[in-house]
Amino acid sequence: MRSLLFSVSVLTLAATAALAEQPLPQPAPPSPAIQAARDVPYPGTLKLSVDATDLARRIFDIRQTIPVAKPGKFTFYYPQWVPGGHSPRNDIDKMAGLVVTAGGKRLAWTRDPVEVFAFHVDVPVGVTELNLSYQFLSPVEARVGRQVMTPDMLNLQWLQMGFYPAGYFTRQIPIEASVKLPEGFQFATALETARTEGQTTTFKVVPFETLVDSPMFAGRYFKSVDLDPEGPARVRLNMVADRPEQLEFKPEHIHAHKDLVQQAYKLYGSRHYDHYDFLVALSDQLGGIGLEHHRSSENNVGPKYFQDWDKGFVGRELLPHEFTHSWNGKFRRGADLWTPTLNTPMRDSLMWVYEGQTQYWGNVLSSRSNLLTKQQSLDSLAMTAATFDNRRGRDWRSVADTTNDPIIANRKPLSWLSYQRSEDYYSEGLLVWLDADTLIREKTGGKKSLDDFAKAFFGVDDGSWVPRTYVFEDVVKTLNDVVPYDWSGFLKTRIEGLSERAPLDGLTRGGYKLVYTDTPTDYFKTSETRGKSVNHAYSLGLTIGAAGLLTGVQWDGPAFKAGLTQGQTIVAVNGETYDADKLKEVIKAAARPEAPLVELLIKDGDRYRMVKIDWRGGLRYPRLERIAGTPARLDDILAARK
Repeated sequence: MRSLLFSVSVLTLAATAALAEQPLPQPAPPSPAIQAARDVPYPGTLKLSVDATDLARRIFDIRQTIPVAKPGKFTFYYPQWVPGGHSPRNDIDKMAGLVVTAGGKRLAWTRDPVEVFAFHVDVPVGVTELNLSYQFLSPVEARVGRQVMTPDMLNLQWLQMGFYPAGYFTRQIPIEASVKLPEGFQFATALETARTEGQTTTFKVVPFETLVDSPMFAGRYFKSVDLDPEGPARVRLNMVADRPEQLEFKPEHIHAHKDLVQQAYKLYGSRHYDHYDFLVALSDQLGGIGLEHHRSSENNVGPKYFQDWDKGFVGRELLPHEFTHSWNGKFRRGADLWTPTLNTPMRDSLMWVYEGQTQYWGNVLSSRSNLLTKQQSLDSLAMTAATFDNRRGRDWRSVADTTNDPIIANRKPLSWLSYQRSEDYYSEGLLVWLDADTLIREKTGGKKSLDDFAKAFFGVDDGSWVPRTYVFEDVVKTLNDVVPYDWSGFLKTRIEGLSERAPLDGLTRGGYKLVYTDTPTDYFKTSETRGKSVNHAYSLGLTIGAAGLLTGVQWDGPAFKAGLTQGQTIVAVNGETYDADKLKEVIKAAARPEAPLVELLIKDGDRYRMVKIDWRGGLRYPRLERIAGTPARLDDILAARK
């Protein structure tokens, strides 16, 4: 044995010595640097032509002309970073068939091996423009991506349609765009029309950054309503629908949308557009979207948005949210989020202002405009408070860190949402700003509020839509101008710190407290119906989708402790075939000490097992309850401004 070990040692030493004599791998040479963007005018106007008539195959056929000033290496970009998406998620995988020609001759192109959204060509002597042809292959089914074409409507996002030359700020690159639409389609966009010939509309020349900020909704069934006919700027509600009858509405429906515009003006005291277009799809065929732009927004609501007005109120905060972004996010923008090109990385550190305060004002404006009743707004707020008060991820991850989530996760499904956290800066940001609003009201005896901050911070430069950036210190200064306080410490504690509980002081100061009862609010029930789910997050610690499928399990909750995970299926409840009502009966009964616990037959792949859940607390649904004898500041926040 000693001889064998000695031989192995000698061989090992010999192998090591041989390896030492071989050259070690060295890093590959860096790719040639791409010309840095400069804030100077581009020498020429790009032209972009989109044929959007192939509804059957859902293909956009595209031609583009890019002027070039000299021969040699030339680089052009496909946009990578999505404004409003806060992440590098543009659909370059769906761009196909790229051919580059000049003077009738095909030119070879190469993709940059590092910046894969960049393309290089060698421009021959004497060439003054490049001609590009390609297709955007929009998803033909939901599993491929968001569907933007249906037989009756389409959502054209210029961000997905065009390229732009490297070396220039996108605001310095002029472009003329045109689109050919299917026969009979009407459209809306923030772009201004230059001319229309048959099915083709050509738009006025704009900077490339304005083009990508001006998407289009078009459809066979189309209706447009002026929401502020006597106002300083045209504001229109432009709607496409799956069926013509879905565009029938009552006067009170439109009145609420008109009030939204007026309440926003009262809040901000300004506008940051020369005209504004709500683009709204009443559809369950077009892919869901809520995306802000400076002079428009893309919004997908249910097909029965008007038909089910009285019972389909959940989600009606969408239009107020996206409208608010014209002030907060597009006009005032975090300094590290603004970028000179669409391929320069964005940084999202101030998302708790950009999205968090927008979430706050979107919900407030929903109530002030009567898109939601006061009670519906209170019930919505109760759900938000309960969600984040039960987020166990708050034990290890700050709200500030969740501002990185658009880049980290890009809204991919999560196995343990309550522990991993997601883009929590939206709704926990709402709770922080409610806290700030009620604190200002308390300290000033109701003479001032966060409305004063909104007017001072977002209301400057009335009529301008040139972005104005800010940093953390600007937010603190404006708050201190409203009322002196340690706002820096206030915000850092809530945004950067860790806390076992959600910031609910705004509720208490507003005259309410979060409680749980065994009866859901109408808002809670409607949210279950809309989401096709059953929500027992605050009792068993789970949510259930169609056919008993577990769609969520609360970290460290009763279901979690029983070994359940999402993706498993409930087959039976206490010996009987699963249905939602049966489960509720069993949960309610289990509150009695002598009753059996909830026992579930679980299917996990091809295996089955019985699971008992140790829960005696009965059904629990969140709602807000007035605190007797305290000022109802929250009621005042939600009330319309005169």
